[in-house]
Amino acid sequence: MKKIGILGSTGSIGTQTLEIVRNNKDLQVTALAAGSSVSKMEEQIREFLPPIAVMWSEEAAGELRTRVADTNTRVLSGMEGLLELAICPEMDVLVTAIVGMIGIKPTIAAIESGKTIALANKETLVTAGHIIMPLAKEKKVSILPVDSEHSAIFQSMHGENRERVRKILLTASGGPFRGRKREELSDITVEDALRHPNWSMGRKITVDSSTLVNKGLEVIEAKWLFGVEPEAIQVVIHPQSIIHSMVEYADGGIMAQLGMPDMKLPIQYALFYPDRRPMEGKRVDFFELGSMTFEKPDTDTFRGLSMAYEAIAAGGSMPTVFNAANEKAVALFLDKKIRFLDIYDLIQGAMESHKTIQNPSVEQILEAEAEAYDYIMNSGRRS
Repeated sequence: MKKIGILGSTGSIGTQTLEIVRNNKDLQVTALAAGSSVSKMEEQIREFLPPIAVMWSEEAAGELRTRVADTNTRVLSGMEGLLELAICPEMDVLVTAIVGMIGIKPTIAAIESGKTIALANKETLVTAGHIIMPLAKEKKVSILPVDSEHSAIFQSMHGENRERVRKILLTASGGPFRGRKREELSDITVEDALRHPNWSMGRKITVDSSTLVNKGLEVIEAKWLFGVEPEAIQVVIHPQSIIHSMVEYADGGIMAQLGMPDMKLPIQYALFYPDRRPMEGKRVDFFELGSMTFEKPDTDTFRGLSMAYEAIAAGGSMPTVFNAANEKAVALFLDKKIRFLDIYDLIQGAMESHKTIQNPSVEQILEAEAEAYDYIMNSGRRS
């Protein structure tokens, strides 16, 4: 019996992880954490009966305690609760699907206590890769990627000599506005940005896909996960989202992982690695598909990707500012307080105003995050 905990159990990745648990009786949920969705968490507790559940706010935790008082689940709150969950002895694998930098400290705690990490929280490596990866190596802890692209790269490297990797080819659908120019994006609505052509994701990540910021974050994450320099990571627009990413080797051979655009595949692969369990769902039909196409990303229009490379080049705390500024700018856009193109301008402004700290500590990372938040909120009001 493999025992798992989930940070972000009520979100898109979290709920899909629980679908996999339902279909695999040798998985047991021992810990769940969420932000504020008390009703969803109550449903999950009653179905999976975890010993521990955590809500981010004490107010939500208090309401949940009342609702599940007839169960044996202990309800905790805040960072203290997340850290206790992370070192829970009744847990083998921690699925980090929580959104934001609040995932960093629990991930570090889980690594220090020897837990396998199924990583779906981009911010952990984007902002603290220089801390996380050496620590995982020291503690001999596996970090298994849950992102479809990073899972594809991981699978394409399986059994290969990583010293022979020449290039990572990171695929992207191009989002809902692929092919449009900057002037065509001035009147984009929230509803437009949330219509992703292939993937079912949370609201924030869906917007990030439309700006190509998400792909930029994935480039930074790939640098740390696979130990490659950014110039060896090439983004390729692949609208059909069948090839999830590729790896080119020194001899010119390219390994790719293909499949339907379904997040449950990389989640299940991470939970059972190196096994491949049966999974229901639609399969790729190449005759129905007919063809696959590839394009160069338009980084002049979709500036999220080029700004990510700028953040990597600056290094240190700059990727934190890039990520945090985007997080707040997207929140303002989703609240309809700024326009779509303002997202880019706000991120650029936050990066230009920041003085980079090299090799930042966790506390310095969180300070850089707060600085970027303040910049965006103050600038966003003036937009």
